[in-house]
Amino acid sequence: MRSVVRLLLLSTVIAFTGCATQQEEAEVLAEQTYYENARQAMNSGNFNQAEENLDALETYYPFGRYAEQAQLDLIYARFQNMDLEGSRAAADRFMRLNPQSEQLDYAMYMRGLASYNLDLGLAAKYLPIDVAARNPGEQLQAFRDFSRLLDRFPDSEYAPDARQRMIAVRNRMADLELHAARYYIKREAYLAANNRARYVVENYPSAPAVEDALILMTDTYRMLELDDAAEDSLATLRKNFPDSDVFADNGDYQSEAIQRQDRSLLNVVTFGLLGED
Repeated sequence: MRSVVRLLLLSTVIAFTGCATQQEEAEVLAEQTYYENARQAMNSGNFNQAEENLDALETYYPFGRYAEQAQLDLIYARFQNMDLEGSRAAADRFMRLNPQSEQLDYAMYMRGLASYNLDLGLAAKYLPIDVAARNPGEQLQAFRDFSRLLDRFPDSEYAPDARQRMIAVRNRMADLELHAARYYIKREAYLAANNRARYVVENYPSAPAVEDALILMTDTYRMLELDDAAEDSLATLRKNFPDSDVFADNGDYQSEAIQRQDRSLLNVVTFGLLGED
């Protein structure tokens, strides 16, 4: 009797498993259906649904008629979903699988765009965060990505935007150096500050930060009592930025970039005694 019961239970389990398997298989849609669902979702701005359909399309039809376009759409859908790492990974996969594709420049451009935005993220997008104070992170990678695009496809429709973003990256790098220079100035590390400012002038000569860099160079040279070098920096500043705010109406140089603070022990003691009165 027990053996009969066990056999019935086993038959029920097998039948249930078979039904579940058939149900799962029945849920696999046609290739074109996944693709059309994904396109409709993207057109309506529902990129989560688009991703689901594109992932299913790649899973069930990796070599189908829509495979290449689905891979491109997945790069874009992930980017719109702020899944920048995922977008970049999808771009890498497309380039690896389709090295001769006519859309290769698009994949390279989107990889650079993902890198460009990766270290900014949602916080920097919606909150007042000083970009110049952030670690450059993926900015240099974005520069390399865009550079590869321009080397391979200089006439691509994405080339003009890539060039502009490379300029923006250079400007950010220059601003980052200036941020570090000001940090050193606050700590009266004038030689380190001078080195940072000089790096901007020598490596980012077309960046807007050059004017402030020359001002910092002039002032730090003066603090280091290197008068000849200070005069050279001032002459370069006057020649390239004659309308700078540091020049008074009579042409005199008036900079407040460095304001020395008296940090001597005597000053601290005196301030403390005065505060007790």
